[in-house]
Formats: sequence, structure tokens, C-alpha cells
Amino acid sequence: MKRNTLTYGMLASAIAAFSCSAIASSDVTFTDKGGNDVVTMNKLINKTLAKDFSDNNLNVSYSPVEADYPTYIINALSAGTAPDAFFVDVFQSYTLAKSGKVQPNEGKLAELQKDIIPSLNEAFTVDGVQYGVPRDFNTLALQYNKDIFDDAGVDYPTNDDSWDDLLVKLKAVKAELGDEVSGICLVPDYARFGPIAMSTGWVPFNDQGKTVLDDDFKRAFKYYTGLKEEGVAILATDIGQGWMGGCFATEEMAVNLEGYWVSAYLRDAAPSLQYGSTMLPMDGQTGQRANLLFAAAWGINADGNVAATEKAVELMLSEKAQMSVLESGLALPSRKALNREELFTGSPQEVELAKTVFESANTGTILPYSFRSYGAAWMDPINEALSAVMLGQSTVDEAIATAQAKYDDMVNN
Repeated sequence: MKRNTLTYGMLASAIAAFSCSAIASSDVTFTDKGGNDVVTMNKLINKTLAKDFSDNNLNVSYSPVEADYPTYIINALSAGTAPDAFFVDVFQSYTLAKSGKVQPNEGKLAELQKDIIPSLNEAFTVDGVQYGVPRDFNTLALQYNKDIFDDAGVDYPTNDDSWDDLLVKLKAVKAELGDEVSGICLVPDYARFGPIAMSTGWVPFNDQGKTVLDDDFKRAFKYYTGLKEEGVAILATDIGQGWMGGCFATEEMAVNLEGYWVSAYLRDAAPSLQYGSTMLPMDGQTGQRANLLFAAAWGINADGNVAATEKAVELMLSEKAQMSVLESGLALPSRKALNREELFTGSPQEVELAKTVFESANTGTILPYSFRSYGAAWMDPINEALSAVMLGQSTVDEAIATAQAKYDDMVNN
């Protein structure tokens, strides 16, 4: 009897030990670039998904990086100190994928990709393999000041407009209102000029991986820089601004080219501004429109706790979780199913902007705001050319020739 009791006791201890082992929680660490994401992330992990994590035996923690995030994540991955899951900006996606430290999407994450907007998946695919599951995104849209167009008696911009149609409308606004307003505020920035060039059929990299500033590029370049000569544009620096959104908030610009992020800014900076939104205009010759994709994904550390992290990322991208992205008012969630107007939050004009940005990710030529291994340096020749022409320091032909020479050197070096 004593022997049986001892045996049962040993068996019970073994079962208890096995049970404890089976339900032991796995630690998973997340990080991102901090800033406006901190409040959303803390709410998501500690409230919205707390029970989901617990039910899956996941102990999830979050530590934002407020310093130079791009440098931090590269150094941390190289040193083996990176968290299990980390923010991947599409701008940096190529470099991170090539590091060999990011886990390719497999299993359930590969299945999850089917629920994501296709252009977002493509943005995080390198050499046919996807690294990271998109979590949120932005594209550019055109916002227009309703009061200005109403006062001028000019029709609002529409999704059917070409860039030339937009110019006609801005000229009509200026003809009626004169120096009271400006048509648009310009910045020498590929992030705003790029979609105009792409709509002509020009591509940043040809089949040989080279940047060629061809006749299509030149036509778009002349249009953008010529808006000032046409009398419908001013430079952002002329009114002490550094971006188009800041100009638009003065309520003296007829139109603006920004993403969904501008809605939260305008809510505070220009609460009385009444604006509408359309997709970016088309090119009159090609009939095509184009856009840049500003996106972020969750990447998984290939040297970390991969299995547990994959499950945590899957939960972080559930429909329930992605609703928190919508509530933040900064970006739009990556799931196709969330493109439903009744889900968008905010004022009617913010809802219209959200819907427009969402639709823009599925319309026309969509390329990621990413430039292979060149990074931000790739944009410099174009930005410098834009600035030189808009400041009257160079002709269009001279500026483009100089930029082309720099791209040729970039490839050769």
C-alpha cells in the first residue's frame, strides 16, 4: 500500500510538472519607433489583446525606441540584441531583408498575407520572398479647400481629373480670387513629385536596375516645377513652412497632397477648415494615375523566439487589433476587409480622406516609398534638381542632366 501511494505521488508530481511545462508562457518582445505609436501600442498590448495573449500563453512586452530607430534596429540585429518583433518601415525593408536576420513569412503568416492589400505584400517582397507582414499604410491623396473653390465659383477637383485639369481649375481659382489665395504649396521633394512622374509611365528603376530620367520624367518635372511660373503655386519656404500640410492649414491653399496623417494634424491646426478629398489626378496622355505607398510591417527576428512571435504577430494583425490603428487617426490598417466606410472614425471629411487613401492603394501604379540598397540617398539628385529649378538657379534641362550624371555615378560606384 505504501508503495502504491509513493507511485501515485510520483505520478501526480510528474503530471503537475508536465502541466506547468505545457502552460508555461513564452516571452515575446516588440519594439517600434515610438512617437505617436506609443499610446496605440500600449493600449493594444495591455488592454485590447491582453486576454488573447494570455489565452495563447504569451507574455508580450513593448519597448519603443525614441532615438534613431533605423540605426538602432540594424545594429541590434547585427549584435543579436534585437527584440523578437520589430517595426519595419518600407523605406528600410530592402536593407533589413538582405541582412538575413529577418524571418521570411511562413506557415500562418503566409496564410495571413491573403487578407492583406496586395500592393502592401508586394512592397515587402524581396527577390520573390516576403519579409514582414504589413500592419498599416498610407498613400497620397489630394485635399481641396471647399471654401476657396466655393468662393471662386470653381468646380471641386474629382477622381476623373488629369493633372492638366487640376491646373485649369487652379488657374480659375487664382483668376477669381487673385492674391487672396494660392493654388498649391510646393516642396522640392520626390515624396510629392514622384507620383506625377510615375503616372507618365516613368519608373524609378528600369529592367537593368538603373535610373533613367527620360522624356516622360522630363514632362512631369516641367509640370511640377512650372506650377509656380503658371502663377498657381508658391514655395513652402516662402511662407515659413516645411511641408505641404503646414501650408494647407493656413487655409490659403486651394489644394494639398498629403496622406491620411494630415487629418489628425488639421484637426488641431485648422479645426474650422472644410476640405474634401480625391485620388491623385491622372496623367492626361497615359490616362493612368500613380501613387507612393508609405507602409510599415511587423518583422520577426530570425534568431529570436520565432514560433511564439509568429503567433503574437498574428494576433497583432487581427481585425480587432487593427481597429485600434483606425482609431489612432495616423495610418490605415492593412487588412482588405477593413476598407468599409462604416468602420472609419472621425468627422465626415476625415472619413472621406480615409476612404480615398484606402482606395488609392488599389488603383493605378503603386510603388513603395523604398529605393533598394540606395536608401534616402537615391532621392537626392531629383530633390536637388527640383530645388535648383524652383529657386531659379538652373534650367530644367541643366538640372535633369546634372541629376542623371549623379545617378550614373551611383550605379557605377
